[in-house]
Amino acid sequence: MAGLAGDITWVYLDRPDEDHVHQGELISADAGGLPIYRVVSLANGRAWLRDTRDGSDRVCPLASFHWKALPAG
Repeated sequence: MAGLAGDITWVYLDRPDEDHVHQGELISADAGGLPIYRVVSLANGRAWLRDTRDGSDRVCPLASFHWKALPAG
């Protein structure tokens, strides 16, 4: 996914919780952002994530992320 970070418009998440972040969305801790993660699943304040660069998976507190990509369109 080369060039992905430059093709994204980021929106600040005032409340990084399960009401504002959904499965399939792209999130990052930094606007402009690397690393960028795709949300695989959400539960109990945690996010199961897939790194868009290398495909690795991880679980992190959702509160660690304050930026998400706007839907393309």
